[in-house]
Amino acid sequence: MSTVNAPVPADPRMDARVSEETGVTRPPSPKRRGAGGSVWWRHALGIIALMWALFPILFIYSAATNPSGTLNTASLWPSGFSTKNFTDLFNDSSRPFWTWYKNSMIISFVGALGAVFIGACAAFAFSRLRFKGRRGGMMFLLLTTFFPALLAIVATYIIFAGIGDVLPAFGLNTVTGLILAYLGGALGANVWLLKGYFDTVPRELDEAAIVDGASHARIFFTMTLRLVMPILVTVFMLVFVGLYGEFMLASVFLTDVDNQTLGVGLYGMTLGNDANTLFGRFTAGALLGSIPVMLLYLAFQRQLVGGLTTGSVK
Repeated sequence: MSTVNAPVPADPRMDARVSEETGVTRPPSPKRRGAGGSVWWRHALGIIALMWALFPILFIYSAATNPSGTLNTASLWPSGFSTKNFTDLFNDSSRPFWTWYKNSMIISFVGALGAVFIGACAAFAFSRLRFKGRRGGMMFLLLTTFFPALLAIVATYIIFAGIGDVLPAFGLNTVTGLILAYLGGALGANVWLLKGYFDTVPRELDEAAIVDGASHARIFFTMTLRLVMPILVTVFMLVFVGLYGEFMLASVFLTDVDNQTLGVGLYGMTLGNDANTLFGRFTAGALLGSIPVMLLYLAFQRQLVGGLTTGSVK
């Protein structure tokens, strides 16, 4: 008469256990961590990184609300709350803050919309159409991203100086001319990002629409753009933030005070002998200038994450 061995209770202290029925070695059970366990250092690193990121924001807020409004009296911790710097900034006729703000918003919004439309058209062509030079064109766009835009400033300045002689509205020292200069670099990395998301849209939808008599333009405007809306919002946000904070080309193009952007105008406050006394106004303007970008990220953070992750796995 055969005897059946009773199952041995599991011992959590064993590194490996063998099943008595199948004979398969099972992996060791994870050890329980105590309160905090061995991950306390991760939380500490996270807190340090958060403090490091909030340091400049705290300093700008402290300087903007400082009643004296000078660089010598600025401190890390707020010593008081006053709106004097904001009032002086709004009432300074020689430094039109709200005009700078408006110019920055117009340039960033129109430039971002134009860049998204141009990039979407190019990405649709590279993703859906088959033509000679398609792969070479994609490689050329990738190659152009390796060179910094600073190399083209001299050539761009000469080109728009000549355009201004024929069409003054699109020449130097104009908002429209700066927008056109920004749109000249709309292609590049954005096309690759858009194309990766366009490739995730099933081609069967296009084929079904073509059978129904739809053209490529109708498919693009009425169907494809709706399906790729997350990546369009993502590219819009990235381009908007880039143009909103762009300084080098804007400082070369825009020389008149009324045509300058927010970054160029605020930078002018840090030059000359008045840099110390205008530091409070400078930080107040910088604090107000960060509001559009912050609201944009808070409003479209879900589309930003979805657009970047979905297009990157194709």
